[in-house]
Amino acid sequence: MTADDAAPDEATRLLRALEHRFGAPVPISHRMPLGLPALRAIAERRSIRDYDGARTVDRDLARLLAAVALASPTKSDLQQRDIVILDDPAQRGRVTALLGERWIETAPAFLVFCGNNRRQRQLQEWRGRPFPNDHLDAFFNAAVDAGIALATFVTAAEAIGLGCCPISQIRNHSAEVSRILDLPRHVFPVAGMTLGWPARPGAISLRLPLEVTLHEDRFQERGLRESIDAYDRRRAAVQPYARQRYEGDYGHAEEYGWSEDKARQYSKPERADFGAFVRSRGFNLR
Repeated sequence: MTADDAAPDEATRLLRALEHRFGAPVPISHRMPLGLPALRAIAERRSIRDYDGARTVDRDLARLLAAVALASPTKSDLQQRDIVILDDPAQRGRVTALLGERWIETAPAFLVFCGNNRRQRQLQEWRGRPFPNDHLDAFFNAAVDAGIALATFVTAAEAIGLGCCPISQIRNHSAEVSRILDLPRHVFPVAGMTLGWPARPGAISLRLPLEVTLHEDRFQERGLRESIDAYDRRRAAVQPYARQRYEGDYGHAEEYGWSEDKARQYSKPERADFGAFVRSRGFNLR
């Protein structure tokens, strides 16, 4: 069975969502595979920061979603990712207070996704095997595993009508979060996650055009500046920023788009101590 046999509005919605995100039609062959509702849901996804305060997220439901997320792919079946569900209000408050955002503190549920290279080191010790891979790849594998689980959690949560938003800001406080959560050496926080029933749909974030981020056969940057300039104009017209970063330092820009916002963001130090933190957790980053 193909899309020809499915409800035509699913294909239409998918194509419209992709065109809205990327600013141009996405060519697709006439006969598309079954599963259009799932593809359409991912194409239409949006981060949710405004939750229905009257509806809680049952702990068992959060555990179910975590189990689905942990069924995701993992490098060489090493399974180097863990999820901490913060159910106790006091314990959760210790973590979310560090982030200083009211919407994070009041979200119905909050989780922390962690990379875990500790278990592999324990296996080496228990089995009497050497551990010659004490280098950057050990950290990288665990971090990527956690990211894959996080992305799968988002897809699973949204499939049942929940909304969520990953919180990379938790790495601004990696040492303190690790202390609160009792994370041992070689285990580290990658991101937090708010979870709840959306109070309103939210907006579909526009993405860079596919000619910038999708490559065939080899990497290329032809027309990169022009494509980003066009994206800036489209983004400013459709999703203008509510405020300009660091106006006191850089002044008010008459044309303020994505590239200016990101350039201003990365003009200030962010997590300059993260490498030191990772090394303090026992990782050798050579």
